[in-house]
Amino acid sequence: MTSPILAPSILAADFARLGEQVEEAYQAGCTFIHVDVMDGHFVPNISIGPLVVRALRPRANHYAATLDVHLMIEQPDRYLADFVQAGADILTVHVEACPHLHRTVQAIRELGVKPGVALNPATPLAALEEILPLVDLFLIMSVNPGFGGQSYIPHSTAKIHRLRQMLDAIGSTALLQVDGGINEQTIGEAAAAGATVLVAGSAIFNQHRSVQDNIAHLTTAASLVTKLTG
Repeated sequence: MTSPILAPSILAADFARLGEQVEEAYQAGCTFIHVDVMDGHFVPNISIGPLVVRALRPRANHYAATLDVHLMIEQPDRYLADFVQAGADILTVHVEACPHLHRTVQAIRELGVKPGVALNPATPLAALEEILPLVDLFLIMSVNPGFGGQSYIPHSTAKIHRLRQMLDAIGSTALLQVDGGINEQTIGEAAAAGATVLVAGSAIFNQHRSVQDNIAHLTTAASLVTKLTG
């Protein structure tokens, strides 16, 4: 079992120091940056748009890093091209926001980036069955989306494990991402269940330790589990 990818979520970053903090994450070895886009309609919060993705692109290029853009918005099809032009590498949309999910996934791929599909905590995995072979990243939300700093929902672990089995059964190489409440206490549980990308926000960007120290602690916690289960 290989160690999962750690994807810092800039939602929890100090936006007055965003470039500096993202640079610290890159220097600590991160190759994914997770960008949460919220519209105040699909979720009860408003965050950022394509301009921030565009601002992050040059440093991502320098480190050959992935900009992983999570669209927690209504009518995402209207904005796909804007985020691709801004520099997204992966665009993840929600099952709950896409009445024509197959068409949306197809549109993302035709724009030249990787499509991802996310599920809210109460949405069953059955919603993914018809789209499983067509997607490059599946995102299990382990909190209700909209705000950082929430606690991991315990039954998410069983859901991650079931999706891991579904992907393995069809030989899928899609990434299995988990977002919400990931910290030193929960990262191992999610990794052991089969997650390959773990999103962490407030566990990385906080006042307790430096970004690099927090990343080191999370990486150690995840790698201990993968060694035990590998």
